Amino acid sequence: MRDASDEALNRIIEGTRQALAGSGGRLAMLGLAGAQGSGKSTLAARLKARMDESGVPTALLSIDDLYLGHAARAQLAERVHPLLRTRGVPGTHDVALGLAVIAALERGEDALLPRFDKGTDDRLPIAQWDRAPLGTRLLLFEGWCVGARPRTPAALDPPINLLERQEDADGHWRRFVHDALAGPYQRLFARIDRLVFLAAPDFAIVSRWRAQQEEKLRASGHGMDDAALARFIQHYERITRHMLADMPAHADMTIALDTERQVVAVRDKGDGRRTHERR
Repeated sequence: MRDASDEALNRIIEGTRQALAGSGGRLAMLGLAGAQGSGKSTLAARLKARMDESGVPTALLSIDDLYLGHAARAQLAERVHPLLRTRGVPGTHDVALGLAVIAALERGEDALLPRFDKGTDDRLPIAQWDRAPLGTRLLLFEGWCVGARPRTPAALDPPINLLERQEDADGHWRRFVHDALAGPYQRLFARIDRLVFLAAPDFAIVSRWRAQQEEKLRASGHGMDDAALARFIQHYERITRHMLADMPAHADMTIALDTERQVVAVRDKGDGRRTHERR
């Protein structure tokens, strides 16, 4: 019996090939979205390897690699709201840089791909960025909020966690994040040809998954302690919860996961196709 994750990967490849066939020779862009720790980076790396093996020049970019550097976020925190010092939410990425990378790939250039170091919480020097293959046909764009849609402004109240209650009581930070998501980020996400969503079973599991990621950073001396990590995750909570409720209705494919990140179902949008991988 074929492994469920392999079946999900094959289904993604099938959809990706359809996107490439319908692209008319232009760059095709696949979005991979999911909560922190859901396995997006691992899936993207496996998909890139398979596409490279089949002769499709493929580039990989994470929305995390578009984070503004520490100094730029410090300026944003001074100008707009202190919570913007922390990387993560819409408004803390360089969307213009992402659009410039896509434009360069569309021109067939071997564009530089920005890279961000979470250990130092800053963007790597340009000399350490990767370079996309010349004539890239496929861009894999992965990230926790990729494809997220804004809510109505009224949905921003009331606060949903301790961070919002204590550090954003007037909702100024939430409104700034919402406006960024509704504006520049939608222009970036509009370029996605096909969107795949890794659906966590609920938000509660995200803390455990993210803690597992943080263990690697702690080993290198850069990780957060438990209290800092709990506060950090609260920055992401509002949009993550909304995506868990909203994304399955508009993603081209939803891959449902259990608490151990095992695939339990794969669903395609629109045609009613549903594959149960585990019982």
